[in-house]
Amino acid sequence: MMPPQLIMSLFPNATIVSLTFLLTGIPGLEAAHTWLSIPFCFLYAIAISGNSMILFIIITNQSLHEPMYYLLSMLSATDMCLSLSTMPTTLGVLCFDIQEIGWNACISQMFFIHFFTVMESSVLLAMAFDRYVAICNPLRYATILTPTRIIQIGLIMMARGALIMIPLLVLLKRLSFCRDNILSHSYCYHPDMIKCSCSNIKVNSIYGLFALLSTSGLDAPLIGLSYVLIIHSVLNIASPEERYKTFSTCISHIGAVAIFYIPLIGLSAVHRWGKKAPPFVHTMMSNAFLLLPPVLNPVIYSVKTKQIRRAIMKVFLKKVY
Repeated sequence: MMPPQLIMSLFPNATIVSLTFLLTGIPGLEAAHTWLSIPFCFLYAIAISGNSMILFIIITNQSLHEPMYYLLSMLSATDMCLSLSTMPTTLGVLCFDIQEIGWNACISQMFFIHFFTVMESSVLLAMAFDRYVAICNPLRYATILTPTRIIQIGLIMMARGALIMIPLLVLLKRLSFCRDNILSHSYCYHPDMIKCSCSNIKVNSIYGLFALLSTSGLDAPLIGLSYVLIIHSVLNIASPEERYKTFSTCISHIGAVAIFYIPLIGLSAVHRWGKKAPPFVHTMMSNAFLLLPPVLNPVIYSVKTKQIRRAIMKVFLKKVY
């Protein structure tokens, strides 16, 4: 077998399959990694158990087999998969100081992290459309959002994520890596990986920006537009009580949108204007962006959605008695 150095000299644009990256925990707080692993373990446990509970409740309760709850189950499944994508390496670095990760494992993790991030944004957009139809066109709600239509929406969201990610993988595969491949996160993140390359990454950076603008950058304005139309429709309702009752059905979704997009905007701002900020600020913002939605979404929907709350209470009461 030819050594990697010889392969690199013969094929400068080839990525070596045996290539490894070094993951970083929280820069500047390496001595506290063991202690920091405790809250991270706690947050991952909440994310996985909470979203599993939401999925179980929706699947086992016939009364919740409605478009709104089908979309909520998609959100919970996406959140759980997103948590599982980052958990092995994050806890590996913090708990056991396992920093090395192979090329194939790294690129696979990167694919799933970005794929489920795109899925999260897509599901939030679909949920906004669901609320728009339910409030602005309630008489046609059952005919527009049929179970078949929900399945089609789910397949379109998955296809969208795959079509965005495949060119990203192809462009990443063409890069060569010939320097210290030290990543600044405890998981493989596309902007982080391309910085380690000794090739020209201009095309990768441009496509990465296009991918962001065509997903979250497109979904956020459409979600905002849906709420402008929803508010306009709610204001036409004469009774203040009916206005409150109608708009209260959107509170949980508004919370989910906020905890997804606020950390995303904060992370973008830190990368754009916070270059002088300590390295751990970037890392903590990235962790907040990927970990807060899976942790908080089940809590928000359990507290704010009466049907979900009642179903959870029934499950726990059955276990008690």
